[in-house]
Amino acid sequence: MKLKLDCISKSFGAQRVLDSISLDLEKVRSLVLIGPSGGGKSTLLRIIAGLEMPDTGTVEINGEPVVFEERHLLDYRRTIGTVFQAFNLFPHMTALRNITLPLEIVHGHPREEADQIAMQILARFKLDAHAQKRPAELSGGQRQRVAIARAIATKPRLLLFDEPTSALDPEMTAEVLDVIRELRDEGRDFILATHEMGFARQVADHVVMIDGGALTESGTVAEVLDRPQTARGREFLARVLKY
Repeated sequence: MKLKLDCISKSFGAQRVLDSISLDLEKVRSLVLIGPSGGGKSTLLRIIAGLEMPDTGTVEINGEPVVFEERHLLDYRRTIGTVFQAFNLFPHMTALRNITLPLEIVHGHPREEADQIAMQILARFKLDAHAQKRPAELSGGQRQRVAIARAIATKPRLLLFDEPTSALDPEMTAEVLDVIRELRDEGRDFILATHEMGFARQVADHVVMIDGGALTESGTVAEVLDRPQTARGREFLARVLKY
């Protein structure tokens, strides 16, 4: 993945959420965003996903600029797979239907073909026995794995994970992180916002810290997690790595 962010800013009312974020990465498989809650990570991910429009700035992925106009964004969003912290599954639909619906409606697959694709992915994640269950009948870890299955079913060029384990207990967290590590080992490109520092250390090619709407640290795992350059970065990491 080649990713270029140039002076991305975003405000909601009087609140400045992102302030001139710039980043230029030539070749990265897994980019991990860290930083305190409310620092702007989720907003940045939503802009990269084409779900929010920046007030200023540009985004390029693999040399192609993202055109922040609705008619262009509809096509662009089809190429991105996004997994949110709150699962965002349709509660009245089965696990299978949560995956097949976008395959049919957004990507034009016939129903039978969509069912085959979805069942193959559910089987891969050991969820095929739960295909006919609704989200309320699944554990948190299972719901999040269904959300990941839905994201990869469309064969996106980029996966975005927004704190995918924040609502899960430790055992369920491990289930989901195992799936993300599998995707990394397959060579899939992804951007992950997380508070799981141990996991970030395992999977990140590049780490960025977003704090107070600003990009405050950027580099390899060793450069950011072991040798942060800013006082705020050292303070944050000392706190989250304390226990």
